[in-house]
Amino acid sequence: MAKNKKQLTPAERESRRKKMEGVATFGLLLVAVAMLGPFMAGVGEAFHWMNIFKWIYAAGALIYTFARLVSVNDPEDSLRLRRLRRLEFWAGMAFCIGAFFWFYNERKFADFPFIGPMTILKDVVAFSLAGAVIQVVASWMIAFRQQKEQKQREAAGKGKKSSKGNPENKTASEEDKK
Repeated sequence: MAKNKKQLTPAERESRRKKMEGVATFGLLLVAVAMLGPFMAGVGEAFHWMNIFKWIYAAGALIYTFARLVSVNDPEDSLRLRRLRRLEFWAGMAFCIGAFFWFYNERKFADFPFIGPMTILKDVVAFSLAGAVIQVVASWMIAFRQQKEQKQREAAGKGKKSSKGNPENKTASEEDKK
């Protein structure tokens, strides 16, 4: 089966990358708000709000994961950079697993009257922290890698220009001919 992918111009690719970064940021904000919500509510009302916050968390996890599924890679990007962007997707999967455990643990501990929010959220917190660490490390590595590749492209571009048409960089043999 052939893929019918339209080649994007660099401007379109950059626009798509910025849009998906915005969508991913929105998803991360939803995850963060949902994680803080049950801890900010009072003891008696925490369980009432947890029912709402679990849906906010799940929506944020899915939005973030969807944003990381959209391809924003440049064909000129190195394999390492493409793999680092794929690593961000796995951060989204960690958030999705956290959402699963929130639903699962809430149902599992629903019959126990004296269970606190932390009992239900312990797995959610663990997977959220794992996803956050993966996201932070991947985003730093992507930024550093992009800078390195940009410098390499500029150096390669300057090397081509200086050897071709720059009159200041004449070789010794050209000067000897005069």
